Amino acid sequence: MKQYSFLVFLLVLFSSCSKDLSFENETFEKKSDVPCKSECPEISIDIPIAKNKKIVADSINKTVFLVVKEIVFFEGDSLKVNDYNSLATSFISSYEEMHTKFPEETFGWEAKIKGNIEFESNQIINIKIDHYTFTGGAHGYQGYRSLLFNPATGKTILNNQLFKNEKEFLAFAEKEFRTKYHIPASSNINATGLMFENDKFQLPQNIFYTQEGLLLYYNSYEAASYADGPKKLLFPYDQVNKYLKFK
Repeated sequence: MKQYSFLVFLLVLFSSCSKDLSFENETFEKKSDVPCKSECPEISIDIPIAKNKKIVADSINKTVFLVVKEIVFFEGDSLKVNDYNSLATSFISSYEEMHTKFPEETFGWEAKIKGNIEFESNQIINIKIDHYTFTGGAHGYQGYRSLLFNPATGKTILNNQLFKNEKEFLAFAEKEFRTKYHIPASSNINATGLMFENDKFQLPQNIFYTQEGLLLYYNSYEAASYADGPKKLLFPYDQVNKYLKFK
C-alpha cells in the first residue's frame, strides 16, 4: 500500500512538473471613496500571471510585481505592499491622504498598467508593460517597460546578456539611429537637441523582442525631452541575428 501511494505521489509530481508554463491576465482595480464629479482617482492593473511551473512562475511573477510596484507605489510602508491588491489600495490611500492635506491641489490621480506577452519562444519570454501615471503636475507620464526572462528558469535576462558583442551592436545601432534621426556622423549625438547622458549614444533601458523584429525603445526623457516624445528603432531579425545570443 505504501509503495502504491509513493507511485501515485511520483505520478502527480511528474504531471505537475511536465506542464508547460502559461500566462493568464488578471485585473486589479480600485477607486477612491472621496466624492468627485469628474476625473475621479482610480487605478487599474491588468497584468499577465505566470502559472503551472511553480519555481519558474514564482520567479517571473515576483519580478513583474516589483517592477509594477516601482512604477505605481507613491509613499507609505513599502513592506505592507506585497501583492497587487495592496498596491492598488496603497495608491488610492496615498491620494486620499494628500487630498486631506491639500484638498484644492489634488485631483485626477490615475494609474493604468497593462501588461502582455510581447514575445515568447523556447529561449526567451518578453513581457511588455504599458504604464501611465498621473499624481499631479502639468501632465502624467506614459511609457513602456520590457521584461525579458529565461523560460526554463524564470530568471531575468539583462540587456547586456542579449548580445554576443555589445560594443559591436552599439556601434551598429548608433549608425542606424543617426541615419533615422538625421544626425551627421561627424556631429555630437546631441547636436540636434537630444539628451543622451554625457553626450554619448547609449542603448535604451528597454529592448523588446517583437514579431516584427528587435525594438530599441527610448521612453520620454531617456534620450529626448517630453515634448519630443519617445525615440525608437526597429530592426528585422535577419538584420541583427548575427549580434544576438537569443534567436
